[in-house]
Amino acid sequence: MSLEELRLCCAIKQKKGLHFILASIIIWCVVLIIHLTSIPILTKNLLTFCATAPLMPLAFFISKIIKVDFQNKENPLTNLGVLFSVNQMLYLLIAMWIYPTIPEKMLMVIAIIFGAHLLPYGWLYKSKSYTVLAILIPILSLIVGINFEPYMLAIMMVVIEVLFSISLTFENNKLMSDFKCNL
Repeated sequence: MSLEELRLCCAIKQKKGLHFILASIIIWCVVLIIHLTSIPILTKNLLTFCATAPLMPLAFFISKIIKVDFQNKENPLTNLGVLFSVNQMLYLLIAMWIYPTIPEKMLMVIAIIFGAHLLPYGWLYKSKSYTVLAILIPILSLIVGINFEPYMLAIMMVVIEVLFSISLTFENNKLMSDFKCNL
């Protein structure tokens, strides 16, 4: 099977990672609730880190609901997608440094890291949504994060993630009508 066929099959069987984006809506909603409270910023930041922990189980649960092949073991590009995600974990060390140093900007850094990590998925899934949002999210996060309270950034991320999910749904519907995967 050619590289292009593997990419198409990965996009189809993984529904372009929609399960992870849907899970991230839930996580950003929890982060929003955390940042709407009056607890100290360091506690908010700690709870924000904790709120990101259930991403994988949430994505797995959602994958069952929307019928995504979560592991897609037959396709070697699945491992590449995992590598793209693991790469993001290394950048979270920057957010950990920001945590005590400039605590009011930690959420901005997390949003920038999240957005930037989407870029390789634009290539993997042949997705304009991923490519555009991988550029747009870090820029908007920087602007909103510098000029507004963290809860405003969380609101922005919830809205973006909802729009992202809708966009991916349209991309998936078009993909399913254009191609059939026989892996």
